[in-house]
Amino acid sequence: MAKRPLTPQQSRNRKLGVICFVTFLGMVGASYAAVPLYKAFCQATGFDGAVRRAEKAPDTVLARKLQVRFDTNVRDLPWTFTAEQTSQDVRIGETGLAYFKVTNNGKTPITGRAMYNVVPEAAGAYFQKLECFCFSDQTIPAGKTIEFPVVYFVDPKYATDFETKGKPEVTLSYTFYPSVDAEKASRRADASQAKAPSALGGTTKAGL
Repeated sequence: MAKRPLTPQQSRNRKLGVICFVTFLGMVGASYAAVPLYKAFCQATGFDGAVRRAEKAPDTVLARKLQVRFDTNVRDLPWTFTAEQTSQDVRIGETGLAYFKVTNNGKTPITGRAMYNVVPEAAGAYFQKLECFCFSDQTIPAGKTIEFPVVYFVDPKYATDFETKGKPEVTLSYTFYPSVDAEKASRRADASQAKAPSALGGTTKAGL
C-alpha cells in the first residue's frame, strides 16, 4: 500500500522536529566542551579565583607582606593530602616555597589530578605559580607517600588593584580528584586487550 503524501503542515512539523533535535545535540555537545574551555580560560586569566602559571618571577619585590594560607581536600580518592605548613608570610613579588604530602591508602597505584583556586577570587589574576604538582596528573603507588613542592609568588600589581590592595591574606586551595585522562587511557587499554585474542584467531593460553 502506497504511503500518503505529507500535508504542508505535516512537512513543516517534521522539519521543525529535526531542527529542534539537531539544536539539542549541539547544546549538549557545547555544554561538555565548555567545561575544559572554561577551566583553561580561568587558569590563563586568573578569572574566578583560578591561579595562573608563570614562566618567571617578577623583578620587583615590595616591602609589604601577605599571609598565604593553604587548604587541601580530596574527592573520591583513598588518599591523605596535607600541607606541611598551614600558612606563610611572604613579601609581594617574592618567591615562596611550600610543601605538600600525598599518601595513597589504597592497595593499587592511583592517578589523580589537583584542581586549584585562591580566595579572594580577585587575587587569582596575581597569584602565580612557577612549579606545581597541579600542572599534570600524579600517580601515587599503593601505600606510598610523596612530597610535592609548590613555587609561587604574588604579582606586585596586587598592591595597586582596588579589589585586592587592601586584602592582607590569600588562601590557596587544592582538591585532588581521580584523573579523567588516566581513566580514559585505562579503558582504551582494556579494550585493546579484549580485542587481542580475536585478532590472533584464538585465545592465548598461559604457559604456551
